[in-house]
Amino acid sequence: MYHKTVLQNGIRVVTERIPSAHSVSTGIWVNTGSRDETSGERGITHFIEHMLFKGTKRRTALDIAKEFDAVGGFANAFTSKEHVCFHAKVLAAHLPLLIDLLADLFLESVFDPVEIDREQNVILQEIRMVEDTPDEFIHVLFQEDFWQNNPLGLPIYGSVATVEKIRRELMLKYVARNFHPENIVISAAGNLDHHQFLDLIAPSMETLNRRIQRPGRKTPDHHFFRRVVPKDLEQVHLAIGMQGSSQTDESRFASHLLNVILGSSMSSRLFQEIREKRGLAYSVYSFSHSHEDTGMLGIYAGIAPENVEEVLQLINEQLAVLSEKLIPEQELNAAKEYTKGNMYINAESNDSRMNRLAKNEFLFGRYVTFEEIEEKINRVTPRDIQAWFKNVYGPDRIALMLYGPVEVESTKMERVLAEG
Repeated sequence: MYHKTVLQNGIRVVTERIPSAHSVSTGIWVNTGSRDETSGERGITHFIEHMLFKGTKRRTALDIAKEFDAVGGFANAFTSKEHVCFHAKVLAAHLPLLIDLLADLFLESVFDPVEIDREQNVILQEIRMVEDTPDEFIHVLFQEDFWQNNPLGLPIYGSVATVEKIRRELMLKYVARNFHPENIVISAAGNLDHHQFLDLIAPSMETLNRRIQRPGRKTPDHHFFRRVVPKDLEQVHLAIGMQGSSQTDESRFASHLLNVILGSSMSSRLFQEIREKRGLAYSVYSFSHSHEDTGMLGIYAGIAPENVEEVLQLINEQLAVLSEKLIPEQELNAAKEYTKGNMYINAESNDSRMNRLAKNEFLFGRYVTFEEIEEKINRVTPRDIQAWFKNVYGPDRIALMLYGPVEVESTKMERVLAEG
């Protein structure tokens, strides 16, 4: 059962009771992420996420870890382009401890300069690790060009140059500006009572009374380019992108189903054509990055240098077919069952439900039922998918990046793409 309460200071608390569960998952979410950072703050949200586990006025970092471990609990955090979340999971009997710990680290973290210096080195190693992982790093490079001149295109963790400059004072200013009540949602799912949960969480969280109006987010333009990034690697890493759907567009259901059919499942067209039938790639898939106001539909493949042109041709053929021919009903129905199956399987996880509660509150301001989503998935027709894809696809509306020991000439890339 779903409940929602707005605290006196504007913080929203949303819960879902699952009586059959033994545990409770709780998250404190802030509607701020890397796209809300200024040029001098790149990577600061992610840095702050790390620092909130490094000690409070009452607990050291070791105390926090020991208290969670002592009850078999789990705590973590993550930063995205649009949110930062601090979350934990314990048995229902230990919910008071969980809330005390989460509220303490969220409200009373000390940002010790010694810990900042130490964690700064950890984050710099994290950045370098991604840069040494080409199948990850190409997505960083690609988004910078696709959403250029907008912070949405920049990496969540910032850069070595920006992270090295972040100090305690800058962190405190950022928290004061962005971690304010109307920007916060507390979500919880599992074996809990909403009113008891409020009794536990409200006294501490209602002490937060900042009132700052931040600037609105600027929706980025999509940039379509052809770029080769030479690198001495064993493989060429290929990324293709075009306009996708946002998290609130009604077209997101058609877009998601097309993504399943194109390349996000083992029976998908790209996986079957490029990997299974021809053995041209170990990793090939399509993906969808959706944000509150925009999105990207993309394709990735890791391939041998001599196979680049052939793989490009095969990808282009599949895109052209999706634009020109209706998807067979049987194939679409299979994609629908795949999507609904994933949704309901994920619903068996308290963590997944906790995430879902917060995201729906930020995006829609309400609880969105599984039945509503299933109905909208079922209503999508082959013509809906084709109409949406025709609106975003075209040879002049595709971005392409090749990263690695590229042998194919740029003129050949243009010719292959133009044949769409």
